[in-house]
Amino acid sequence: MNEADIRVIVLTALRAIAPEIDAADLRPDRPLRRQVDLDSMDWLHFLLALHDRLKVEIPESDYARLVTLNDVVAYLAQANPSPPAPAPP
Repeated sequence: MNEADIRVIVLTALRAIAPEIDAADLRPDRPLRRQVDLDSMDWLHFLLALHDRLKVEIPESDYARLVTLNDVVAYLAQANPSPPAPAPP
């Protein structure tokens, strides 16, 4: 899975938490939580959705590394996720 595929999955998970976002407005190098106005519970749900979809463990100790969209995508790419499960019908 390449970074473009991972980015699509990340944005899909983000839209599930904050459906009002427009991906075109997101700056990939800016803090994601500030751009989308996610509180700590929303952020946790977002990370859990990524875990469920990609089967990648994200230890709590790594949460601070996941600041920007680019950070999240790079982290998941480095974790070498397995192919995602098919989306539910």
